[in-house]
Amino acid sequence: MSDPLQALVSRAVEGDRSALDDLVLRLQDRIYNLALRMLWHPQDAEDAAQEILLKIVVNLGSFRGESAVATWALRIAANHLVQARRSRVEAQELTFSSFGEDLARALDPPNAPADRPDQALLEREVKIGCTHAMLLCLDREHRLAYILGEVFELPGEEAAAVIGISAAAYRKRLSRARTRLREFMRAHCGLVSDAAACRCSRRITPAIASGRVDPDRLLFVQRTSAADAVLAGTAEMDELHRIASIYRATPDYSAPARLADAVRTLLESRQFRLLD
Repeated sequence: MSDPLQALVSRAVEGDRSALDDLVLRLQDRIYNLALRMLWHPQDAEDAAQEILLKIVVNLGSFRGESAVATWALRIAANHLVQARRSRVEAQELTFSSFGEDLARALDPPNAPADRPDQALLEREVKIGCTHAMLLCLDREHRLAYILGEVFELPGEEAAAVIGISAAAYRKRLSRARTRLREFMRAHCGLVSDAAACRCSRRITPAIASGRVDPDRLLFVQRTSAADAVLAGTAEMDELHRIASIYRATPDYSAPARLADAVRTLLESRQFRLLD
């Protein structure tokens, strides 16, 4: 088989528990990363990823090999995330208009001192949280199209198959998402436009004051060295590619170890069985 995951699926359907565990481990990072970018908060993403992985497991018997296993799994994830209950940040009903007003209003003065010992880490936390929040200003369908095309860099045909629409419809959806993000970032994001007032360094104090960033419990950035955080910055490219690169520069996260453990526990409780 050209797809190594198909062999794991076949063995899992036949009752090989080690193959099933291996399959979950191989799929969980991509599922978690998609959920995180769709929902913003890591805990909401973890809960959704667990639900998605269980759906994948119980539907293994229905897999017919008409696409790669990873594509099939992403389609299950996409369907779940488009229909899932709103996350805690989505409940705030972010729009490009309201978020733009917030970015313009809640900024430190331009020459405020930036002398925190963890300044680089906090700037990185603000940057990732803000870029994820911009995605939430898109409706879920356009958000999903953008993540698949620009962050995961899936070919158009594969992304269209994941969503379950034609390639032409996918291209239009991706184009609209690109346009909306480009226009917003040109107007508000200092990473894209020198004329924009917002800078990640100027958002740190307001973000801490509002509770969006907790310096002692960072959501998106691991406490590595400041140099590592700086090296993870955005490359200077032409504008459209540069906007996409800002999203690609956000980390690829490893799913929490407890995610696979939770799925395994539920399976061992015999609450679930593989569908024939």
